[in-house]
Amino acid sequence: MKGTIFRLIAVSLSVLGYTQSANAATLQEVEQRGHVRCGVNPHLPGFASQDTKGKWSGLDVDICRAVAAAVFDDPDKVKYRPIPPAQRFDALLSGEIDILSRTTTWTLTRDTKDAVNFTGVNYFDGQGFLVHKDLGVRTALGLGGARICAVEATTSIKNLNDYFVLHRMQYKLKTFPGSDEA
Repeated sequence: MKGTIFRLIAVSLSVLGYTQSANAATLQEVEQRGHVRCGVNPHLPGFASQDTKGKWSGLDVDICRAVAAAVFDDPDKVKYRPIPPAQRFDALLSGEIDILSRTTTWTLTRDTKDAVNFTGVNYFDGQGFLVHKDLGVRTALGLGGARICAVEATTSIKNLNDYFVLHRMQYKLKTFPGSDEA
C-alpha cells in the first residue's frame, strides 16, 4: 500500500515536467525538507484564500493538503506560496515550488514547449464578459471597439483575441498582474 501511495505522489509531482528519475529526486527533496511547497492563486476564494488568521482553504489548497497527507501522513505539512499568473511556470520550473495547484489552463503548448506535465483536470470553467449595464451591450457581438481588461499571462487573453478575430472586431486590451487589479 505504501509503495502505491509513493507512486501516486511521484505522478502528482510530475507536474514539474522532469523525467521520472527527477521526480524521485523531487520526492526525496520534499521528504528531507519536511513539507511540500505548493504554489497557489492567493486571491481566488473557493480555490485558495487565507482567512484573517492566516489559515488557507479552497479546492487548490485541499489538493496540496492531499499530497502532504500522502507523503507525510500529515495534511498540514504544506507551505503555500502565492504565485501570480505570470510567474507560476517560472516558480515551478526553477524549483521554488514543488507543485502548482492553481487555476491554470492545460494547453498543448504548455504541455510540450513549456516542459510541464499536467496530471489531470480537476475543474472546468468558461469565459465571459462583464459589461456595465449602462453601455446597453446585450451580447459579446456588441463589444466591437471595446476597451477590455484581462489578467496577464493567462489563456483568457488568447481566447479573447481568437473571439475578436473570428468576428472581425477590433478591441483595445489592457492587462493587469492579477484579478484584483483587473
